[in-house]
Amino acid sequence: CDWSSDVCSSDLYFLIMDSSNDISLKLFCSSKLIYTSKKKWLYALFDLEEFLQTQNYERSSLTLEDKIIGKAAALLVIRLDITKVHAHLLSRPGRDIFDKYKIRYDFDRLVDKILCKTEDLLTDINDPDTACKIIRGMINS
Repeated sequence: CDWSSDVCSSDLYFLIMDSSNDISLKLFCSSKLIYTSKKKWLYALFDLEEFLQTQNYERSSLTLEDKIIGKAAALLVIRLDITKVHAHLLSRPGRDIFDKYKIRYDFDRLVDKILCKTEDLLTDINDPDTACKIIRGMINS
């Protein structure tokens, strides 16, 4: 994938997602839907970060639902201080990040990796702030 393309994905993505639903990310407070995004790649998480900066939700009451979570997305979720996540498609490196940071998560499908340059670029990065700087650098270049 390239940075501006549709969500970086494996072929499994197309097998499990409902193509009629173009919402890529949902945020719930308790069980109430409070935010959605149709943006692709990691842009949805950066927009969510801006949204959360303007709100006063108790982070422990938030649950994130995302179509695809690889290592990059998992590291960005850590920065948002969201502790409950549902991924439709989760990569093993993303799962490892959630385990390391003790995030409660579940998923519909676990894959070895997301076929994306970002996942490859962050192979040796486990710090959320460092990952964010690298990703923002990619966006701004």
